Amino acid sequence: MRHVLDITDLSVNEIEELINVAQDIIANPDDYREVCKHKKLATLFFEPSTRTRLSFEAAMLDLGGNVLGFSSANSSSSAKGESVADTVQVVSYYADIIAMRHPKEGAPLAASYVSNAPIINAGDGGHCHPTQTLTDLLTIYREKGHLSNMTIGFCGDLKFGRTVHSLVSALSRYEGFKFVFISPSELMMPSYVKANVLDKNGLSYIETESLTDVMPELDILYMTRVQGERFFNEEDYIRLRDKYILSPDKLTNAKSDLAILHPLPRVNEIARSIDKDPRACYFKQVQNGKFIRMALIMKLLGLSK
Repeated sequence: MRHVLDITDLSVNEIEELINVAQDIIANPDDYREVCKHKKLATLFFEPSTRTRLSFEAAMLDLGGNVLGFSSANSSSSAKGESVADTVQVVSYYADIIAMRHPKEGAPLAASYVSNAPIINAGDGGHCHPTQTLTDLLTIYREKGHLSNMTIGFCGDLKFGRTVHSLVSALSRYEGFKFVFISPSELMMPSYVKANVLDKNGLSYIETESLTDVMPELDILYMTRVQGERFFNEEDYIRLRDKYILSPDKLTNAKSDLAILHPLPRVNEIARSIDKDPRACYFKQVQNGKFIRMALIMKLLGLSK
């Protein structure tokens, strides 16, 4: 039995295999309609989610499987004081595989010690979000045709942004990526990510507060939401939430083939007028997320078409 708690739990070759399977699912969906027949996915979401939870559920249903679970801690026995470990151990007797989201970093790891079914980390606090990273990698590959030698800018909340931390970790294993971190000083990329991922691997990166200055260099722009739920001080959140708003005028000097990504949900950090720009890829990410999760579920259950 194998769990996926961090993107580094998957090798580069395994990620390539997942991307290839996802692309085949896109091309030949009917071949996968009954791959997970009689299998059950449990979605244990102790924190609110729309895309990730429904993406997992849609993925399992499109594979011919079934879904059970809950969408908030208040609707589970944790509201009565049950521990996460007990909840997971109980559910693992009912399901073949579990997708789990939790506001506390490390909760899926703790769950993996007691689970009788594979655990997929669907986001743990500000730590990481491996299946969003797989979604991002598939999107980049489909938009650019490769996963190497590009400059990617991450803009917004880089301190609490688990999707950012996961994607930087993943891209650090590919050749020729340059990283640009765009954020206010209060929301800079954590020092442990820079030390353990970037500096350790001798990777090139710059930090700046100006999106406009670096826009012409970017092949990919990864926008993020300033996450109010991660702040301890509401005044700081209100002060920072509108720091970066991507509007058409800010794309004046951007590359014609720039790929604009966002893990969603957005608040107002991307103007809705950008949605019609052919460089906007964030709704494509939503669709790609279902396909890559289908591929991952199959892999962890040892199934093929």
